[in-house]
Amino acid sequence: MNEQTPQQENATPKTPTAEPRAKLSVADVFARISVTQLTLAALVAIFLWQWLAGHMAISDMRRELAEKIAQMDGVSKANQILLERSQDQVRELAAKMATLETHQAEAQNQRVALEALYTDLSVNRDETALAEVEQMLLIAGQQLQLSANVRAALIAMQSADARLQRMDRPAFNGLRKAIGQDMDKLRALPDVDIAGINYQLDALMIAVDELPLVYQQRNSRQAAAQPAPPADETAWQKLLREIWQDAKQLVRIEDTGKAEIPLLPPEQEFFLRENLKLRLLSARLALLSRDEESFRHEMKTAQAWTARYFDTKSGEGANMLAGLRKAATASIVIELPDISPSLQAVRNYRLTREGAALPKAAR
Repeated sequence: MNEQTPQQENATPKTPTAEPRAKLSVADVFARISVTQLTLAALVAIFLWQWLAGHMAISDMRRELAEKIAQMDGVSKANQILLERSQDQVRELAAKMATLETHQAEAQNQRVALEALYTDLSVNRDETALAEVEQMLLIAGQQLQLSANVRAALIAMQSADARLQRMDRPAFNGLRKAIGQDMDKLRALPDVDIAGINYQLDALMIAVDELPLVYQQRNSRQAAAQPAPPADETAWQKLLREIWQDAKQLVRIEDTGKAEIPLLPPEQEFFLRENLKLRLLSARLALLSRDEESFRHEMKTAQAWTARYFDTKSGEGANMLAGLRKAATASIVIELPDISPSLQAVRNYRLTREGAALPKAAR
């Protein structure tokens, strides 16, 4: 009994000594494992965050690219529709021009017939003169009815009056008075400078190729506005100046005066300029055919396109817009007077002479 007791006493303190050591080693291992796990977890979280951010950025870029492509397709379809409409209008105006050329050919044929008639009636001077006057008055009426050319009609009537004046016959005074009254009606009309407006439209069509777009001209002005570097600038000063200029370009706030700046690819810029030229060409055809409604519509559309897509603050853009507005305000339609009384007077005089000549021939 006494021998077992000391052994038990000696064995009892060994157990507490081993337990703290085991606890310390487990804590150290747990602490090491916790730091490693935290590090790995942080790395995994960072990797997942970067992957998600990159995935979201790629998705946004794809969505924006799809929207841009859809917008470009819409603009291309709209331009195609406008081009088809312009082509239809050009074909219609070409048909009208063909009709005018037909009438012009008829007038030319009548002029040839007049020359033949002059040869046949050279014996009777008075009859020839009256036939010439009647033909000239017919030409004047055709010029007014077909092309509303007041100047050509006035020239034809002046030629008819000069022809009667060269005859120097008192019997023709009544005819000259009727022709003079009709000429006064034509002189009282306001002058429509068709040739001048046509020249303005030609100049505007030539200037379309030189018009700067909104974003192109703005960038060029900003580049030109940068001050020139000093002559004695050192390398460090040049480096600091370039860094400062680049930093100022990172963020730029500017009031463009427009809700949205249209950005067009090169092929769309070409179609835009060509469509604007087609609008001006349609306006010129409407001018020649005296179609004021179509002329106003085409000029209004050209002004809207110029103000939207081109830089109207530049010199070229301002001149283009001012030229369009000036041409659009011109009046191309006037109320034409009736010049048939002079023609009817000549015909009545000829009928009277023929009626008086018949009894003489019967005798």
